[in-house]
Amino acid sequence: MKKWAFVSDFDGTISKKDFYWLVIDTYYPEGKPLYKKWKAGEMQDIDFLSQVFQSIDQHEEQIIQDILSLPIDEHVPSFIRTVQERGGDFYILSAGTDYYIHHILEHYGIKDVPVFSNKGYYEDKNVHLSIDENHKHYSRRYGIDKSKVIAELKETYDVVYFAGDSEPDSHPAKVADLTFAKDALQDLLKENNVPYVAVDSFLQIEEFLREKGTV
Repeated sequence: MKKWAFVSDFDGTISKKDFYWLVIDTYYPEGKPLYKKWKAGEMQDIDFLSQVFQSIDQHEEQIIQDILSLPIDEHVPSFIRTVQERGGDFYILSAGTDYYIHHILEHYGIKDVPVFSNKGYYEDKNVHLSIDENHKHYSRRYGIDKSKVIAELKETYDVVYFAGDSEPDSHPAKVADLTFAKDALQDLLKENNVPYVAVDSFLQIEEFLREKGTV
């Protein structure tokens, strides 16, 4: 068994803004009523995201520029290096798409970070999702079942830490050894009696892991 892994959600956890909000705010005002429908349970997460990502209507250079404008937690690049230097492996686990995550990782010079997410690609001025219903991590609702990914990683590592911020993260939080929760995830886990450490930033996560002697 390998020693430990740190798995983080991307949108709202590593990034300070969800990519779908950037698209809605910039290109797709119709996404606001759609967001309400989704939150009311009238749409699956993956259908909402697919519709938003296919409503950008810009050349790829512009889309990449927009992706790189996403603000991220400033401490993330150094936190990832610290995890890797201390014998841990860092993973990103996202129910968005790897299309924009890979651009961000490259932009910040972040290396050796595998990404579990919905496959995405640029075509005809939009971002499209390629969902494989036969994939072992497939979920009808999210495209990717985060709990399955964490359970699989736990077969390889002694300890799996997880960080997230919203409803899709409430499921893997039940499987991870310890979850760091931001924003809405804190109340969701509290309601379900799932233990967690409340945080606002990766700096706080690092301080916690330092005190434990993990990093």
